[in-house]
Amino acid sequence: FLLLAYFWTSLLKQTTNPSTRSSPHSLTGHSPHMALIQKRTLMATVEIIRLALPRNPTLVAKPVSPTLRASRLLVRFNSLSSVSTLFSMPERRPFVRLPTDVYPVNYGLRLKPDLIDFTFEGKLEAAVEVTQGTNQIVMNCADIDIITASFVPEGGEEINATGFNYQNEDEKVTLCFPSILQKGSGSLKIDFVGELNDKMKGFYRSKYTTPSGENHYAAVTQFEATDARRAFPCWDEPAIKATFDITLIVPKDRIALSNMNVVDRKPYPEDHSLVEVKFATTPIMSSYLVAFVIGEYDFVESQSSDGVTVRVYTPVGKAEQGKFALEVATKTLPFYKDYFSVPYPLPKIDLIAIADFAAGAMENWGLVTYRETALLIDPKNSCASSRQWVALVVGHELAHQWFGNLVTMEWWTHLWLNEGFASWIEYLCVDHCFPEYDIWTQFVSADYTRALDLDALDNSHPIEVDVGHPSEVDEIFDAISYSKGASVIRMLHNYIGDEDFRKGMNAYLLKFQHKNASTEDLWECLEQASGKPIAAVMNSWTKQMGFPIIVVDQEQHGSDRVLKISQKKFCASGPRNGTCKKEHWMVPISICTSEGPSCTKMKVLLDQPETTVNVTNIAPDHWIKINPGTVGFYRIQYSSAMLESLLPGIRDLTLLPVDRLGLQNDLFSLARAGMISTVEVLKVMEAFVNEPNYTVWSDLSCNLGVLSSLLSHTDFHEDIQEFIRDLFTPIGMKLGWDSKTGEGHLDALLRGLVLGKLGKAGHKATLEEARRRFKEHVEGKQILPADLRSPVYLTVLKHGDSTTLDTMLKLHKQADMQEEKNRIERVLGAIPAPDLIQRVLNFALSEEVRPQDTVSVIGGVAGSSKQGRKAAWKFVKDNWEELHNRYQGGFLISRLIKLTVDGFAIDKMAAEVKSFFESHHAPAAERTVQQCCENILLNAAWLKRDAEDIHQYLLQRKAPPV
Repeated sequence: FLLLAYFWTSLLKQTTNPSTRSSPHSLTGHSPHMALIQKRTLMATVEIIRLALPRNPTLVAKPVSPTLRASRLLVRFNSLSSVSTLFSMPERRPFVRLPTDVYPVNYGLRLKPDLIDFTFEGKLEAAVEVTQGTNQIVMNCADIDIITASFVPEGGEEINATGFNYQNEDEKVTLCFPSILQKGSGSLKIDFVGELNDKMKGFYRSKYTTPSGENHYAAVTQFEATDARRAFPCWDEPAIKATFDITLIVPKDRIALSNMNVVDRKPYPEDHSLVEVKFATTPIMSSYLVAFVIGEYDFVESQSSDGVTVRVYTPVGKAEQGKFALEVATKTLPFYKDYFSVPYPLPKIDLIAIADFAAGAMENWGLVTYRETALLIDPKNSCASSRQWVALVVGHELAHQWFGNLVTMEWWTHLWLNEGFASWIEYLCVDHCFPEYDIWTQFVSADYTRALDLDALDNSHPIEVDVGHPSEVDEIFDAISYSKGASVIRMLHNYIGDEDFRKGMNAYLLKFQHKNASTEDLWECLEQASGKPIAAVMNSWTKQMGFPIIVVDQEQHGSDRVLKISQKKFCASGPRNGTCKKEHWMVPISICTSEGPSCTKMKVLLDQPETTVNVTNIAPDHWIKINPGTVGFYRIQYSSAMLESLLPGIRDLTLLPVDRLGLQNDLFSLARAGMISTVEVLKVMEAFVNEPNYTVWSDLSCNLGVLSSLLSHTDFHEDIQEFIRDLFTPIGMKLGWDSKTGEGHLDALLRGLVLGKLGKAGHKATLEEARRRFKEHVEGKQILPADLRSPVYLTVLKHGDSTTLDTMLKLHKQADMQEEKNRIERVLGAIPAPDLIQRVLNFALSEEVRPQDTVSVIGGVAGSSKQGRKAAWKFVKDNWEELHNRYQGGFLISRLIKLTVDGFAIDKMAAEVKSFFESHHAPAAERTVQQCCENILLNAAWLKRDAEDIHQYLLQRKAPPV
């Protein structure tokens, strides 16, 4: 054994000889194979030495990092779990949370990442409390190899661990000790190594291009939900909070950031090309909020009015693009401090743009990480929608600094508390900073209706979901946790009133600061502040899935109007007997009349299946509307007479924009569920010809897109395009192509939406003008304004050929800004020819597209046409192994599946999708697959039920009047 160990050690020395190694300043010239040899050599050496030492024979040291498995096969080939075994696990795995006999008080963590070999070395010295005697410590650990571990009891002698038992599928490691660790304080010391992976989770590498055109790598983190364990062994559960003292050993020409401010930076004695950067001790916090970034960045800096240092870190040479986010952040921190009546608790906050990043952003305490497109704004080349997106995402992540970071959910079951709340208050914040955005109307289109659509499915889930195994957590980062969560909090805020809501929020944050809380804790604080039955009302919205449809009829009795109001569960497949009738909700219902469309005349709490409400002093010719402001989370079905009385309010704009939108969206949803005819909805849509509001048009456009996709399965698809052209032409003519003096943010959004819709639908004048402007743009004669690029690119591609695609790919390659690259990537799929569609799909997996953006390229193909959908699905199946490996269990795999197959409308496709995923398991996307199969069947039923009536109506519209 010792001779063999000597052999491996000699080989290790050869591979790490400075003469065979690139300069530490260069990140491009080193062979990755050499890195693997070094790492495998080291691990095999450690393993062999371990085998030579006496140890407990029942403990098996099991490898975890995929890159190390080959080397470990030399010494223990029969201890690996095969991939097929992993994917044949049952849908809900048994899961046990970490034992409580040992818990951390402080993590002293030193990490030394190698940006050439993509590995890292780590030393952990954790102050822990042993609450009862034990001879083992169970921690979370994944893709990390522990070299040594020991425990030092306070005032006692060091006890070396005799073995490490890795439970790979539960992502745990058990450190075993030869004697009982006695109750009391102590120090746990662990030396370990890991890999800077390329999966955009844990401690990973992110490729970026320097201003001189070289590819370099940053080392960055993404720990939520359960990936801190990939960077260091830890108690990786949100309720096991501790403080962190972090030290990073990094190249001296790189910036190193973490949650707290730097307190010391000094040369690293063992290598003068490195520096040792020590950060201040964090507050007590959960492991998923820890972060560190090592790379090359510029920054812009300011101070908020309450004295917090704010920095926005950008790629080198792009500091100017951080100024907009800096402005938003410096306005937002004081707004939240005032709203919560609790100051921001850290001395600084950094916002940083990461090149390869799976989510939109991550709220790490004091170091918020973002996709470049969610943080960077170029004053000349960013469009209005990008500015709005950045404002919302900054508002969302900074809200988490209080709601999530200061007070953290006790377990992932309460994830919605974090995400639903932040998704609601980001709109409150943006409305404060940018009232001209009319952002609350946009909330209804972007979040509220999206959540209603998903929650009407049989395969939805309650807001509060019991989760256990790590593979289940990613599934709940969806529109229910975020958008339904935000929608029910908006409804709750409206029910309580702002003053009592703020009072309750302040009590909640003060009571649970630096601790963990559950949904019930929030309800209790809000109940005490408002005196209303918050828990009783809200439990019906968070603990059961779905929502009601409110059925309303009326009778006039003299000067009074008697409303008959009932509720039943709304099902996307339509009314049914059985369970759908039994469930009911505590529904806050508001009522307004034509006398005051923006004023609530009455409020009632519907806590029974049905009730009668008497509205006094209302003339027979006045209308009544339920749910003014579209705040209550439910659909409404009016009697024919009530609906007829409301429709003129669409044409003459007496109904508020948000209510015009809500009325149309409810009707569209009822049509899809088979409760009314789709033709009736098309007739209502024609009443929107005078509509001036961007968000109303946006929702109309979205629903017509769904209908257009459905009818692509018929031979009269062109007829619905004509309907779209007819509906959008008047507003298109009114807006024109060029912005006018006095126009603002919403005008820019509306122009882009309308021109894109007309161009895609083949409106001749729009197509000709788009081609002319595109030619001038490409030739450099007249650069397209940022707000017109998406509609122009979409239009010319939809009606383009191979030359158009070549030109667009050239623009993509030349683009220096990720926003522009993404703009192009999203519309490439519009190209119609089958061979060109295949080129776009191949491009999606090329080096030209960042890993997180592959999904939107494939989704763009699937959403563009019937041919595109088929091609995208085949491409996903053919490349499944690569795609699944790339996104390993993250939410991007769910998004990819949804975008690819949701638009099918043939029964047999649901069976095909189900069959494929039965043999190609994607544990984090199981619910998404079920939802997609359900949507395909719903689409097929809708098509069978309404296609012929829709066809006849569209023909009749074209027929000359008799």
